[in-house]
Amino acid sequence: MRLITSEVLFFFLLSFMISCGNLEEKAEKVLLEEQISTIKNKFAPDKRVALFQVEAVAREGKYLLKGESNLPEAVSALKKRLSDDNIDFIDSIQLLPSADLEGKTRGLITISVANLRSNPKHSAELATQATLGTPIKIYKKKGDWSLIQTPDGYLAWVDDGGIVPLTEDELERWKITKKIIYTETYGHVYERPDKSSQPVSDVVAGNVLELLDEQNDFYAVKYPDGRIGYVDGSKSQPYQQWLESMEPSGESLVTTSKQLMGIPYLWGGTSTKGVDCSGFTKTVFFLNGLVIPRDASQQVHTGIPIDSIQSFDLLEKGDLLFFGRKATDSTREKVVHVGMWIGDNQFIHSSGKVRISSMDNKADNYDEFNRNRYLRSKRVLKQEDKGLISLVKTPLFKE
Repeated sequence: MRLITSEVLFFFLLSFMISCGNLEEKAEKVLLEEQISTIKNKFAPDKRVALFQVEAVAREGKYLLKGESNLPEAVSALKKRLSDDNIDFIDSIQLLPSADLEGKTRGLITISVANLRSNPKHSAELATQATLGTPIKIYKKKGDWSLIQTPDGYLAWVDDGGIVPLTEDELERWKITKKIIYTETYGHVYERPDKSSQPVSDVVAGNVLELLDEQNDFYAVKYPDGRIGYVDGSKSQPYQQWLESMEPSGESLVTTSKQLMGIPYLWGGTSTKGVDCSGFTKTVFFLNGLVIPRDASQQVHTGIPIDSIQSFDLLEKGDLLFFGRKATDSTREKVVHVGMWIGDNQFIHSSGKVRISSMDNKADNYDEFNRNRYLRSKRVLKQEDKGLISLVKTPLFKE
């Protein structure tokens, strides 16, 4: 019988301890990743409106937490969980807004329609748009691009030509100035109170500008970047006057929606220059004093349920209809399209262009494709919901 030498026993015990140590490290890493995932799912389940990009890297017996987030409460919750689990870590998470912004963490859109992209380059996907006068949050810069967040919570990148960075105080001072809102589908601001003079820029419905004076049926206006111009008074209104006259109804939503008939479909579009399906409904509601979420898959979670079995007689003008893939035993429901009910068994939506379709199989504009993928209808108008912003109640452009 061969005896185990002391050297063999030593190496056996050493290998056993290393193996146990590796198992403990792996178990700790799994626990840490689970905690990061739990926090992300709780605080930032939708990356379109919340940023929590955090990872853990093993370093000298500890874990380095790196990444970035605009949610300080989420980062605090993660660190507490890890401390409670006795996980040794180094916090290297960058909280946004970045200190490099030097306090200019707010801003305003300063062109008629700013294209906001999924990445900081012009070739990136058009994620959404923001119109002139929209107040924004700025989180960080990368070259000539800024990561911003719009009032509906959407996160995207905009190039420097589209915004003016401001401090909190500067934005508040702008908010209390008198303003006008442009109410026609499309037009121009001119150098002088004369339509034959040089245009300063184009403008679209919903653009908001600082009001300086009135002259010859024109409003003298100031852009966030300091440009001065004149806008036709018959195609715009003092913002406060517009707001006070706001009485959104099913009829007013239908009237607004029909003014946008034929506007081309544009993926990511939320302006009268071009709209996707949810950008269309978002624009219609904004022009009636209500900010709703950006995407159809977000809009479906607002308001109250009205129908899910094609009982279209229950619908009222202004109700939103959602379309997509129904849930199955193995797949979740997927909302991919939205339209708005206008009565007479018809809905208006952006599909190729803004058009009116019917649920009546005998109508010339019957939309069999969308009827077959109909999911449900929701009522957003006059509903209280954390995903809805009433401009009457919320001082987004306060004066």
